Amino acid sequence: MLIARSIALFVVAALLEIGGAWLVWQGLREHRGWVWIGAGVVALGLYGFVATLQPDANFGRILAAYGGIFVAGSLVWGMVADGFRPDRYDVTGALICLAGVAMIMYAPRSGAL
Repeated sequence: MLIARSIALFVVAALLEIGGAWLVWQGLREHRGWVWIGAGVVALGLYGFVATLQPDANFGRILAAYGGIFVAGSLVWGMVADGFRPDRYDVTGALICLAGVAMIMYAPRSGAL
């Protein structure tokens, strides 16, 4: 159950961070205005809050693992929101990142190096 909660928090964090960045991008680059930018800033702030809810207490581990979620999630967001089509290198890289997430977050640990 702890792993499922952790994965759910990573997904919510990714939606907030990637979505927030996308909203700011839309507001500035696509000239959609300050409301979009403001919504993006709020979403980015909520991302920071959600990241603290992870069950693991190690900030470095959480942020390092989240990086892999961010990479894969960004490609998915681009596909859904902007019609981006990843190539095999994008997909392979994202899968490598997700394998890193699994290793960093969910591998059994017996202690420090």
